[in-house]
Amino acid sequence: MKYEDNPRSIKFHVKKYLLANRRFFEGKKVVDFPAGNGVTSRILKDIGAVPIPLDLFPEYFEVEGLSCERANIREGLPLEGSSVDACQEGIEHFSDQYGAMKEFSRVLKINGTLLITTPNYSNIRARLSYFLSESERFNSTMPPNELDSIWMSKQEITNEIYFGHIFLIGIQKLRVLAKLSGFKIKKYHFTRIKSTSLILLPFFYPFILLSNWIAYQKNLRKNKDYSKEIKKEVYGEIFRLGINPRVLVGGNLMIEFEKEQDFSTVAQGLRSRHKEFGTT
Repeated sequence: MKYEDNPRSIKFHVKKYLLANRRFFEGKKVVDFPAGNGVTSRILKDIGAVPIPLDLFPEYFEVEGLSCERANIREGLPLEGSSVDACQEGIEHFSDQYGAMKEFSRVLKINGTLLITTPNYSNIRARLSYFLSESERFNSTMPPNELDSIWMSKQEITNEIYFGHIFLIGIQKLRVLAKLSGFKIKKYHFTRIKSTSLILLPFFYPFILLSNWIAYQKNLRKNKDYSKEIKKEVYGEIFRLGINPRVLVGGNLMIEFEKEQDFSTVAQGLRSRHKEFGTT
């Protein structure tokens, strides 16, 4: 069975999303990075989009009629600013995730779409696994290490390393990196249930709800630099993500972001939490 036809694979859900939105993607320029062997690029091509496959190791790309260009997110994508309509990527492979988000913001047009898919580090099983062993999956996977977490290293091709799941990220950190890069969450797409998380949900959910509610109420009273309306908007979104049962039991994060503004303008609306240098 192909990855994109297996409900346990994230590619299945990406394919389902792309087919459901084929009218939107038809004729649109879509960055597929890292493209891998080209599963997503092939689906994009089939629905009439204009895929732009990029990868650290384009030698393994195998879609007839398309060519994949070598790209390193740290050095910047080989694309003009505001030149594409959508991007699809896997952020858990990037060491500089904020830099990656800013680079996607740079190449995307305003109102462009960024689809991020990544293992769900916010579900209950993942949280418990990290508590027990700092591992992605306790009792089966060791914590990130130099033996298991290097997915590709071909020094004869490039001195860069393609990392595995070293940089797993939860929904809250992903949300704030997106916000700081000019994106907002347009939609959270539920993929599949993690059975262990579902079993644990009734036991842990009351504590999760209470803890998040207490933090939400306390922070509404703090940070006098912002109005209560703004704090309710920001902290409210964070609170709802923190108690969302679908996030807590989901196997993957699949989030559709929309670019609201260029990342270079985001800082204009931010305020320092600490005194400036040289002040008392």
